[in-house]
Amino acid sequence: MDLILILVIVIIPLIAQARINSTYNKYSEINNSVNMTGREVAKKILEKNGISYVKINKTYGRLSDHYNPKTKMVNLSEDIYEGNSIAAISVAAHECGHAIQDKEAYSFLRFRSAMVPVVNFTSRISTILLFISIILGFLDLLYIAAILMIGSLAFQFITLPVEYNASARAKKQLEELGFAEKKDKKGIEKVLGAAALTYVASFLATAANVLRLLLISRNRR
Repeated sequence: MDLILILVIVIIPLIAQARINSTYNKYSEINNSVNMTGREVAKKILEKNGISYVKINKTYGRLSDHYNPKTKMVNLSEDIYEGNSIAAISVAAHECGHAIQDKEAYSFLRFRSAMVPVVNFTSRISTILLFISIILGFLDLLYIAAILMIGSLAFQFITLPVEYNASARAKKQLEELGFAEKKDKKGIEKVLGAAALTYVASFLATAANVLRLLLISRNRR
């Protein structure tokens, strides 16, 4: 059982990351049919939904794209911001999907945002307790660390509907604006699907890790 859980923890995220890298690399080399950049598509989507207060910012770092509900900013990595590939408009639309969620007070996004400070705190504490437990052999601390990690697991679970909903919104926006030409649709779906898969993989890996720690703690008592 321990070996199986270790394999889940290590292999599933690697497979998911390989999938998104492969998909992203493929469709970042194929220009979209409307010849628009990620920034231009993001601007059009925000305008269409009356979200003039959200800014579009260029960031650095591969696949570092995200929407920040506190600063009301869609952050796009350089390749997405300036690129006119299928991957660029797909990722840009996805991040705008989060901005639309924020505007509409999407419950799962609000809940996830509220959990951030709590999860950050419990994650730090669980890491410290896990380290102390391994070094000093305090099994009770190992058990407490596993319980605290359930907070991270809950956060990742809530993240799943947030990300899938953002991707669904992205696809809808691209279609309604006429940016999802027939020959681009398959690529758009592939990019959005691969991105969502990484969150599923992270959830499964964390769940396996929590279960493994609980089993170790129980078996050594």
